[in-house]
Order: sequence, then structure tokens, then C-alpha cells
Amino acid sequence: MPHELDHILFSTSQPDFKKRLVELRVKVCEAATFNPRSEEGKKVAEIIEEVCKNQDKALAKYTRDFDGVDLAPEQFRVSKPDLEKAHAEISKQLLRSIHQAIENVRKYQSEIFVGNFKHPGIKYTPIRRVGICVPGASAPLPSTVIMTAVPAQVAGVEEIAVVSPPRHKASIHPVILAVCYELGINEVYRIGGAQAVAALAFGTKTIHAVDKIVGPGNQWVQMAKRAVFGQVGIDSLAGPSEVLVIADDKANPAWVAADMLSQAEHAPGSSLLFTNSQKFAEKVLQELKKQVKQLGRAEATIECLKKYSKIAVFENMDDIIEWTNKFASEHLEIQCGDESKRIADKIDNAGAIFIGDYSPVAVGDYWAGPSHTLPTGKSAKFFSALSANDFIKSTSIIEYDKKKLAASAEDIIRLAEVEGLDAHARSVRIRLQD
Repeated sequence: MPHELDHILFSTSQPDFKKRLVELRVKVCEAATFNPRSEEGKKVAEIIEEVCKNQDKALAKYTRDFDGVDLAPEQFRVSKPDLEKAHAEISKQLLRSIHQAIENVRKYQSEIFVGNFKHPGIKYTPIRRVGICVPGASAPLPSTVIMTAVPAQVAGVEEIAVVSPPRHKASIHPVILAVCYELGINEVYRIGGAQAVAALAFGTKTIHAVDKIVGPGNQWVQMAKRAVFGQVGIDSLAGPSEVLVIADDKANPAWVAADMLSQAEHAPGSSLLFTNSQKFAEKVLQELKKQVKQLGRAEATIECLKKYSKIAVFENMDDIIEWTNKFASEHLEIQCGDESKRIADKIDNAGAIFIGDYSPVAVGDYWAGPSHTLPTGKSAKFFSALSANDFIKSTSIIEYDKKKLAASAEDIIRLAEVEGLDAHARSVRIRLQD
């Protein structure tokens, strides 16, 4: 009897294989963002305009409309006592895990921070004020606070404002608040969605504007970030979660299926498997059918598997590598035994690469050190994983004395004159006249 997930498996033996791959890539991109000219895109623009015009009044309206919570402007910000209370009530075991995760991220981000390297020709300055979007709709993500705020703190950001939708008893989930308190962040607002992005970008009476907005979120949040880019900086388009697993018959099908489900349960989330073994693909499919029934979010996860997930069987690994670079997935797992590192070296486009059987995405989500805020919708072709380096700006430093200018003057003047910029040439020549 056919199963509702059977159709997610297809192979190179089918005549429309490449066409289906192209359609799949489009589908994954659509899960991450939508067209700015679509009805949804127009709605994002409308929300931003309304917040710019009516400020806190608009924020209250959209919080009521989208989150079902009535808040007055003076209730947007979470009080310090509420932050303290959330922190005091967290379990000691969980707090220990949070402490260690923070230290892991701080250590890694400090090691890769370019601001630690000095050069007379460049000056690095921390961004003064940053806004962080923390998802809270389908699941509360306190780990996002760690993965965004700690890199900012390593870079030396002075002011951090956190926004998150009031989806837990008309407020923000207490674990998110506890992590904010642990990190010394006391500017936290119970607002979310495109309206929160607009408030951070343009400011309201209650919420001061920031210089850069970072953090993952749904399509509405990411499209709003895209829309306000230029007014503020953004990190990337870090939309609904994606994983692409490259695996061969040396991998464990139960583990691969578990990894696929770990992203599909985000609802929405995209989970792909590229393999060169038909038998292995069939084993993974059977594991998906079995394991998904055991999930608390089984129904929503099945829908994600049906809409945004596929198992594709290729003829060879070279084709898999080529298409993996085309997909430029947020998370890429490679489970091909001793060949895993060699394959990883051939991947140019991915938000984060997880090498080997014992490196599931969850290790990166919570523990390893790199931020889990990653580009989605094939934007890993040009965006990078969030890091401490996203929270500084560089200024070029140029300092010539008379002798050095004189040595270069003839060439500078020649280049200026060929461009027809006489004043540029004169600005050099006049300094060398006796």
C-alpha cells in the first residue's frame, strides 16, 4: 500500500530527474523568501510604512493582529524584574549547559575575530547598536540569543536590543529571557515579525533605532530585513531551516533520517538527501516513515517532508557535488566515511558543513562555537555564517608624507587626467609646487 512519503524519493533513472532537481531548488528558495512584488511582499512594505508613520500605535496593532496579544507601548519592554525572575527559575542543570555553550561560542568567535589583528592601513570599529531577532513562534529558541549576542559582545558592541514575539503566555518564553539576563542584556521587547524589524530599523518613541539587524526568522522577518537594508545593515537572509545530507551506503540510514527530521520539524523546514545508492535511499525513506511517528510534532513535520523535502539518487558523487553547490544549503552534512573530508573540500557554497557521522546539525545549533544563524534559500552563494566579524566595520587609513606623495605624484596625476578629473590632479600637483 502506497505511503504518503513515497513520492519524496526519486532517482537519476527517471527521465525528468534534472527537471525535478531544478523545481526542488526553486521550492526550497520559495520556502526561505517570497517575491517582494507578491501580495505578501506588498504586505511587508505596508507594515514597514505603517510602523514608520504610526510607530508604537502600529506595533500594538500588529501585535494584536498577528500574535493575538494586546500590549500598550509601555508593556513592550520586558522589565528587569521579569528577566531576573526568569533567570532565577531556570534549572541548575540547564543553566550549566547554557554557561558552557556561551563559553564555547565566545572562545570560537574570539579566535576568528579579525579585530584582534592590527594593521596600520585599516581600523576596525564595533557597530554601536545592534538589534537581534529571536524566533518564538513555532518553537522558542534561546540558543539564538547565544548564537547572535555572544559574537556581538566579542566584537565590542555596546548596545544590544532583542525582539521576540509574545507567543508564550502573552510574553516571551522564560528561557529566552533567562539567557538574555545571563548575557547582561536588559533591553528586550515582546514584539516580533516584520513590525519588529521596522521598529528596529526606523525607531519609535519606545524603541530606539539600531545600526544593524541580525538573526534568523520566518519569511516575513527575512523579507522585512531585506526591505530595510540600506537604512540599517543586515547579516543575511536567514530564513526557515534547511539541511542537505550527502551520504553513501557507508552511512547509517537511521541517523540520516533523524538528521532530516531534525530540520523538517521546524515547520517549515527543508530536508534533502543526495546519495549514489538506491538501496540506501530506500532504507532512509523507511526510517523516515518510522521515526516521524514518534515525534511530538509529527503532523507538521510530515507536511514539511511532503512539501520541501526529497531524497535524490544520483549516478555518481561528482554529480552530487555539482548539485550541492547549486543548492548552496544552509546546513550541509557529509556522511561518506573516509571520503567525507575530500568531498567537503569540493563544496564552495554552504552556510555550515558538518563532516562525518558524529557531526549532526544539532552540534552546531547549540554547542560547537560557530553561530547557527546561517544564510538560506541558496544565499550561501554570497552570504556567510554570522560571526563576530559581522559586528565591526572597517575604515581604511591612508597617511602619506611629502616625500612619499612626491614619489607617486606623476602616476596619480596621470590617472586623474585620463579620467578628465583635473581637480583631482591639481590637488596633488599643488602640494608639490615650491
